[in-house]
Amino acid sequence: MHGQLGETMSATISQTHSISHPRLIAACTIGNALEFYDFVVFSFFARTIGALFFPAQDPNAQLLLSFATYGVGFFLRPLGGVVLGAYADRKGRKKATVLTLMMMALGTGMIGLAPVYATAGIAGPIVVVLGRLIQGFSAGGEVGASTTLLAEYAPKEQRGFFGSWQLASQGLAVLVAAAAAYVINTNLTPADVSAWGWRIPFLLGVLIVPIGLWLRSALEETHANEADEKTRSVSSLSLAFKEHLGKIIAGVGLVIGGTAANAVIVLYMATYAVTQLKMAPTTGLLAGITAGFVTLIASPLGGMLSDQIGRKRVALISYLLILVLIYPAFLYLNASPTLGTLLVIVAALAVLNATGGATVIITLAEIFPVEVRATGMSLVYALGVAIFGGFGQFIVTWLISATGSPIAPAYYVMACALATIVALRSIPEMKGQALS
Repeated sequence: MHGQLGETMSATISQTHSISHPRLIAACTIGNALEFYDFVVFSFFARTIGALFFPAQDPNAQLLLSFATYGVGFFLRPLGGVVLGAYADRKGRKKATVLTLMMMALGTGMIGLAPVYATAGIAGPIVVVLGRLIQGFSAGGEVGASTTLLAEYAPKEQRGFFGSWQLASQGLAVLVAAAAAYVINTNLTPADVSAWGWRIPFLLGVLIVPIGLWLRSALEETHANEADEKTRSVSSLSLAFKEHLGKIIAGVGLVIGGTAANAVIVLYMATYAVTQLKMAPTTGLLAGITAGFVTLIASPLGGMLSDQIGRKRVALISYLLILVLIYPAFLYLNASPTLGTLLVIVAALAVLNATGGATVIITLAEIFPVEVRATGMSLVYALGVAIFGGFGQFIVTWLISATGSPIAPAYYVMACALATIVALRSIPEMKGQALS
């Protein structure tokens, strides 16, 4: 009976929504990419922002403070996931995605216009931190709302492919952010980058938000729960903890490996290339461009593969390979610190991270029932990312400093990948299953 109800709901959604599948994917992907572009571009200017807003004698301390500010944005992701996820469960997925996009524009604009420490003193860092907090709150709700929208539109036999565009859009965001940083650092002098060039990608992120709003205007709601007696009498958060606590705990474990790998392989390697391998900043940014491009391409392939052989199998193989390969990869990279070695290693690890991560993201949406789907997924994803992804770059920078070993990032990713492998045992296989 439960399966028949899910089949009926999926069929009804497919019949009543006229938007084409390509337009749906474009609306969710481009909008989500805009959100994550605004959020991750900070990472590629971490060294510049550290010098401008956190004056210190030690460049390593400046970098740590900058990465700590980057991580602060993740503090409010769980709260944003709860508040905006509940909003999506009650008022509808589309309304939530539009709201998150507007909030992200506000936070990004604050950072792009923030006065530096030399001219405004402590007010400058405060504005940057507040901007990051608003960005974090927004991003916490975006993933749950947009992924559930993709999942609820998708035919059950293609749900892995549809949901994989969530991670693909993050790859697109990284690609564009790293490319913007590369262009700026290539065409401007270091003095111009510090004076005003670093602001360009932030302000550009605000200016292109209307494109995301226009794309999302075509979306139709898949679920708005205002009339549902079950969630009118109790909040979706209370319902999620009361009836689905086991899924929340297992889901957080499932997220850990991908968020740590993403923090190190996709975002941190550009900084690692400069600080540890002593490469030029523009050379390091090529690692970010490569990781973003590979994530964009490999994520849908991972989603399609999960539709064929199963979510758990794809995730297990991906994270086992990351666990086994990342240590020798860092050893070889430090023994042969060339551009070719850097890009090959980043590309290979990014493929594994994308295929595993794309599968995990759609699984998080699938395991929760409709009345708490956006809340449950947003909470699980935000908690895992806030702890193990948001401060991932800070943690590995500190580990390198504390241990004196440039291989330290590999240990961090290995531990987190192992946690995900263990958590997979508690997750049901959702390939081909109707959404409840």
